[in-house]
Amino acid sequence: MSNSKSSRGQKVIVLGILLIGLIGYFTIPRFNALMNQIFQMFASGDFEVVRAFVSSYGPFAMLISTLLMILAVVFPPLPAFMITFANANLFGWWQGALLSWVSAMAGAAAAFYLARLFGREFVEKLTTKTGLSQVDEFFDAYGKQSILIARLLPFLSFGVVSYAGGLTPLTFGTYFMATGIGQTPATLIYSYVGGMLTGGARMFVTGLLIIFAISILASIIHGIYRNRQSKNRDTVSVETGAVINDCSSTKGTINPKESGRKI
Repeated sequence: MSNSKSSRGQKVIVLGILLIGLIGYFTIPRFNALMNQIFQMFASGDFEVVRAFVSSYGPFAMLISTLLMILAVVFPPLPAFMITFANANLFGWWQGALLSWVSAMAGAAAAFYLARLFGREFVEKLTTKTGLSQVDEFFDAYGKQSILIARLLPFLSFGVVSYAGGLTPLTFGTYFMATGIGQTPATLIYSYVGGMLTGGARMFVTGLLIIFAISILASIIHGIYRNRQSKNRDTVSVETGAVINDCSSTKGTINPKESGRKI
């Protein structure tokens, strides 16, 4: 009973914060302009725009970067990797990597918590049903190692994977540890790349990342296909075995009407 009351209380608090945010967006012009600027910044697809926005806050730049990362994870359509690039370019690759890692972990914890609190329908509204289904298939294919593997892959949405993790039976500790370990290599690579993304180097590295992502995507799709084929073969095998057993039992049954017939 107490857990149920606590859960309801937490839901009320979270929904209250979201409601305040919505009211502020539609009633406070400066807040409305700020949020529109943030959405346009992400939509631009240019990490230098993100960099300029973060650096404009001076001594509060790291705090703003952290809040942007959490926002991008909680609302998965926003590309979180742009913040990682911007952090490295603005603060240096290792400091930027540390900032990106810590803020991404905070966002991952928030998404996990929201998924546990509100369930699948709520998650589908924040993400998409299609995107969540794709991650579900990935989880089915790779089982307990799904979170760890998913964090290593650049084409799987960090936010969607975080929400999907909250919908699994995994404990928060297991999920959090797998996320921390899994996202470390990607964060270090993105940060190192982000530190040198200028001019021709940016185009070259972007091309390499695209090729890398496509290669891994093809490998994952192949793995999922093989897993499905294996499941189909198992299903057919079970059904075939059932039919054979039925036939065997039928042949072994003596019909009372024929029991007196001579062979």
